[in-house]
Amino acid sequence: MNPHMKLISFLGLMLGTTITTSSNHWIMAWTGLEINTLAIIPLISKSHHPRAIEATIKYFLVQAAASALILFSSMTNAWTTGQWDITQLNHPTSCILLTMAIAMKLGLAPFHFWLPEVLQGSPMTTAMLLATVMKFPPITILTLTSHSLNPTLLTTMAITSTALGGWMGLNQTQTRKILAFSSISHLGWMTIITIYNPKLTMLTFSLYILITTPIFTTFSTTKILKLSTMMVSWTKSPMLNASLMLTLLSLAGLPPLTGFMPKWFIIQELSKQELSPTATIITLLSLLGLFFYLRLAYYSTITLPPNSTNHTKQWYMNSSTNLPTALLTSLSTLLLPLSPMICTTP
Repeated sequence: MNPHMKLISFLGLMLGTTITTSSNHWIMAWTGLEINTLAIIPLISKSHHPRAIEATIKYFLVQAAASALILFSSMTNAWTTGQWDITQLNHPTSCILLTMAIAMKLGLAPFHFWLPEVLQGSPMTTAMLLATVMKFPPITILTLTSHSLNPTLLTTMAITSTALGGWMGLNQTQTRKILAFSSISHLGWMTIITIYNPKLTMLTFSLYILITTPIFTTFSTTKILKLSTMMVSWTKSPMLNASLMLTLLSLAGLPPLTGFMPKWFIIQELSKQELSPTATIITLLSLLGLFFYLRLAYYSTITLPPNSTNHTKQWYMNSSTNLPTALLTSLSTLLLPLSPMICTTP
């Protein structure tokens, strides 16, 4: 890919994200989302493979439909209330339309079908951007409008996302699809607490980015695209694979790793809101995701293929792990002791 085109795309991503997250007018927020969509499309299709072109078209169609819904929702609200402020979303129809649009942007169930296919057709670095940075503007809009949205609808979509993300990830062998269903499942946790504690949603999203980024960078470094190559990748960099196992367990939410912190806080907040049945249901559904996280961790460090494989075993990598991956991996496993400090932060 042309370096100038890559620079323009990354600058467009930063510009679109900044515009959306800093605006309080619907048209400016919509403009930032459109800039983001147009900036990421060249990064998805840069390989010119038919699978990448298919992923690009699917992504563009879904994002265009979601942007049209956001524009229609904001115009309906402005027509009835005279307000273009994001926080002044008061019309019931506009609230429902916006919830659907944000669900399409994020990949929440039942609008999740595009996310695994698009991530599978994208390069690993672009898939990391789609699963992390590209979700920041819609999450911001969701938290800004959380007081106006329908709690029953959001809770239903959150529980459905957690269930489908765990259930559909069980029989996957492609690592990018597994991480896509992991993203859907985590979005359910973020959505279910949005109305009651938007700050906790942003904390959960921040920790999700912190944990998911080193997983994607490790997969990119060791060229792991499916489980069969993960089984023989330990010879490339044993220490990197060992840290990958810990990061995957942290993403699963196992104590005493960092990933346990947001789940702990969300269950605590739901219990305070007298929603213990909802907390119980979403906790039990997260056990589905725990299975394929454990399978990934098991394949990455503990097992060798039980039979002959078509993949050549790789020699030890001479290049050392870069500093950002090492730093993010350390943070993604060691932040749980900071929980009391985060609890007391207003």
